[in-house]
This record gives sequence, structure tokens and C-alpha cells, in this order.
Amino acid sequence: MKIGIVCYPTFGGSGVLATELGRGLATRGHQVHFITYRQPVRLLNFTENVYYHEVPTADYPLFEYAPYDTAMASTLVDVASSARLDLLHVHYAIPHAAIAYMAREILRSQGIYIPVVTTLHGTDITLVGKNRSFAPVVQFSINQSDGVTAVSNSLKQDTLDTFQIDQEIEVIYNFVDFSRFTKTDKDHFRRAIAPDGEKILVHTSNFRPVKHVDDVIRIFQRINDRIPSKLLLIGDGPERQNMELLCRELGLCDDIRFLGKLEAVEEVLAIADLFILPSGHESFGLAALEAMACEVPVISSNAGGLPEVNLQGVTGYLEDPGAVEQMAEDAMSILSDPEKHKVFRANAYRQAQRFSLENILPEYEAYYQKVLDRASALIG
Repeated sequence: MKIGIVCYPTFGGSGVLATELGRGLATRGHQVHFITYRQPVRLLNFTENVYYHEVPTADYPLFEYAPYDTAMASTLVDVASSARLDLLHVHYAIPHAAIAYMAREILRSQGIYIPVVTTLHGTDITLVGKNRSFAPVVQFSINQSDGVTAVSNSLKQDTLDTFQIDQEIEVIYNFVDFSRFTKTDKDHFRRAIAPDGEKILVHTSNFRPVKHVDDVIRIFQRINDRIPSKLLLIGDGPERQNMELLCRELGLCDDIRFLGKLEAVEEVLAIADLFILPSGHESFGLAALEAMACEVPVISSNAGGLPEVNLQGVTGYLEDPGAVEQMAEDAMSILSDPEKHKVFRANAYRQAQRFSLENILPEYEAYYQKVLDRASALIG
């Protein structure tokens, strides 16, 4: 197949999934064309069968802001016709599904029909999609897509509860690439971070309020009072400065490191003893899955799709968002018991294997074929 993929090229989960999916499809012989305004962060190396098309965002005196939606639609039309794409796969409903609809209708007027698959990732439904300024467009774009997928059963239900959807929504889980995310020997790195044998805790996010990074720090404070530990915070975002101030207020600066946006997240996970994700909402929990693939137990909230990934009392523990005290107790029950920690590590790895790239890729291929067959029947 020749597949066009539209995504945000940032560190967010939707952009990561889209990029890894495209790379995986390319290794299986499909021709994959990424169309976005900047090269995706995980598409920096040459990959056979992968092409990148940048959306021009020129400014015009008439417009206060560059008309990105129009530029993207025009680029999609150009790439779809010149590369003879079979299908467009757009990630995140706003604005990509609406743009793809416009491009599809322009192509239809030229006698070309390119089916559109829309993947819903989370905040495009639970946050942005609920905004009255966007809701009608989100609903229309989903219903006009030729195929719709969601990354968890929880997100599927959220979508059906929020909008009037007459489309079938297929759940295809996020995945992890075990060729990259796997536990490796990084003892030299561990000794540099925790020279006195401290436990190492990790959190990864985009530092938005919904991620509850302040809870991560307060959980860590309680653990560190009883079990000497270090906390590594990966990522960046609007709450970063506030979190640095909180660390100073709590006197934790010597034990917490802000690592910023790291590409090699797996190198940090390789030395982690525990992963903390107390988010107010997660459509799936890709960061937790990547940690589990590296044999790291997870302490998380029970919000959204997290219970579909992190199994209570098996791969870690789940509590209500905001339950700082209980999350800290859960964490210490694992960290203070070497045998329990070993069992949870093994369970985390085993659970993560369910979501391996090798298992999920065929599901996408089968779904693409289903959408193509259905579109062919409708126009044929």
C-alpha cells in the first residue's frame, strides 16, 4: 500500500505513535508518506520506503495567522495525486480529520477517491473536542471519515458519550517497539545518578496540568523520606517552571533532575526501579507502556485507558487521581520488597509484550484493507 500519514511532529503520544507506525509499515514493504509542518522527532534517520513532505506555512499580509489548514489540505491533494496514495491516515481529530475531509473532496472532484482513516488519541476528544468552538467540526469529521480507530476502549466510550457518532470505531491499541524499548545494561549510568544505591523513579510527560506532575513530586517526597531515592523527570511544558519552584520549596533539588526533552528515553528507563504516572486523564498511557517494556513496574492513576495497560496488583498499582498518600504507599510496598519488585518487573514485561509493534501492525494493515475494500465497493 501507499499510505499518507498526517500527525503532529512533536513529542506528544499521537506524534510518536504515528511516526513509529509509519516506520513499522515501511519495514513491511509499504510506501509511507509523512505530511506535516516539521520533520517528526522520531523520523530523523533514513528509513527505506519512508518519504517526508513539509507543509509550507508562508505568511500573507491579509492574514493575522498563516492559513495552515488550507496549506495542509493543498499539500495533501498534491501528495495524494502525485504519489498515487491508496489511503490517508490522520492522527488527532483537530484539525487533521477536517483537513483530510477537505482534501478528499477536492480529489473526488478530480475523479480520485482516497479513503481517510482517523485515529483518535485522547485530548482531541476529551479536552479540545468538548470545546464548543470545535465540537461540531470534530463530530462531523469523525462521521465523514472512511474509518475511525481509537487507542483504547476507554477513549472509544468517551467519544461515543461526547458526540453523536454514527461511525463504527475500531479499537487498535498503542504499541511499543521492543527493538528499542528493552532493558539493557546501563549500570555505569545508574551509578552516576544514584552513587549510593538509591532507588530511581522516573516520570515522562509534556508537563501539562492534566499530567499532575506536582503529584509526582509529592509522591516522591514521601518515598524519599523513608527510602533514599532519585527522581528523573523527562519532558517539558507549561508546568516545568512551577515544578522547579516546588522542588525548591520542598528542599528536593539535590534528589530530582529535570532532563528535558530526551530522544533516548529508553536509556533512562533501563535504570529505573519504578515509573510514576498520576495523570488526571490518559487515553492510553504510552509512557507507562514504554516503561513496562523495559521491565519497570508502574504506579499510576486509574484514569482513562490506564487500567487497560497497567494491571492492578500485577504490573503495578492504580489509584484515583490525586491519591498521593496511597500512591506513595503502593510505591514503597514494591521498592521495599526485592522479591515483589522482581515479580512485578517480570509481569510488566509480559504485559507489555501484548502491545508489541509486531502484534499491532497486522491489526492496522487488516483495518486499512477493510477500509479500502469498503470504499471500493461504495464507488465501484
